[in-house]
Amino acid sequence: MIYETIVTSVDAMGVPHVAPFGISMQGSLVVISPYKPSSTMANILVSHHAVMNLTDDVRVFAAALTGRSAWNLVAADKVVGVRLGTCLAHKELKLVDVVDHPLRPQLFLQVEHEVQHQAFQGFNRAQAAVIELAVLVSRLTRLPMDKIEQEIGYLHIAIEKTAGPRELEAWSWLMEAVTNHQAMLNNENLA
Repeated sequence: MIYETIVTSVDAMGVPHVAPFGISMQGSLVVISPYKPSSTMANILVSHHAVMNLTDDVRVFAAALTGRSAWNLVAADKVVGVRLGTCLAHKELKLVDVVDHPLRPQLFLQVEHEVQHQAFQGFNRAQAAVIELAVLVSRLTRLPMDKIEQEIGYLHIAIEKTAGPRELEAWSWLMEAVTNHQAMLNNENLA
């Protein structure tokens, strides 16, 4: 099972990085499998720490993928790093093992500290649609455009029926990224 989270990490200079990540669990360990190259992976290998943030504000996912900033960061409690200032919960992680792979290594992290900040209010289909679009945007260069367009058509139904202001804003940021990618492809085809 994959859980969609926001992973925050810091580089050797303490500069924070915020990235959406699908993580999995192996026993009590959090497993992150980034594609190479990855800023998150580089940061974790340097600091040996990361923070897994659980949030229902899908703008954070969209902002991280589109070069925006829709969050405030605060220092982690027990590990080297930062966490989202507003999130439902966060888990502070320590690197315990790395399984290298040419495409997607696995980083195994142990939970050192966790805090529940807010109660989860329930599922919203528009939030799920934004997360799915975020996954598609993260793979714009790997997936055929017709598949992306087909998926967007289906996901848009949930946006029309159930989105609130946060979901609409996140959706618009991601759709702008899709539109820009399509324009780039069109320009390449004309050249």
